[in-house]
Amino acid sequence: MSIHYSRRRVLLHWLSAAIILWALASGFYVAFNPVSASTEHWVGSLNVSLTTLFIPFFLWRAWLFFCEQKSRGAALAVDKRLAFAVHALIYLVIGVVLVTGVLMMKSAINVFGLVRFPQPLADPVLIELANTVHALSCMVLSLLVALHLCAVLWHELSGRRVVRRMFFAKPAGTLQRAQR
Repeated sequence: MSIHYSRRRVLLHWLSAAIILWALASGFYVAFNPVSASTEHWVGSLNVSLTTLFIPFFLWRAWLFFCEQKSRGAALAVDKRLAFAVHALIYLVIGVVLVTGVLMMKSAINVFGLVRFPQPLADPVLIELANTVHALSCMVLSLLVALHLCAVLWHELSGRRVVRRMFFAKPAGTLQRAQR
């Protein structure tokens, strides 16, 4: 029997996917392509705002993930433990990306011009260290996202319909079972 995720979990998954994929793709694009200063500023400002707003949603999602795993107990099959370990690593790396993204700021954090948070670090050496760790963790996260997508594809091709479980529509037969 497969697990069907709650609407809340599905919403948090797709919100996370959209923000993470956008921030990684646009950040790497700006970092590795010649772009105008205005484009670099626009992408940087948008990414700072989006990811700052994303932090509480990420914490909520991580809390749900780890609470669910705790409730399942320790008697998981090897493949389930491996899946848990990879997902836990993804959560850990996202956390590092978010924390270092905040710490590497060279000025106040401006969220869509509505809220400003003070610059967390003043020491240029620490800011540069955070910037370096941020860049490396973004690369690791990109590899983990690619691994995640390959695993999804592998599951789908193996007949385990994991994508269907991550959409809002109820699985086939749910209404009939509910009506009985």
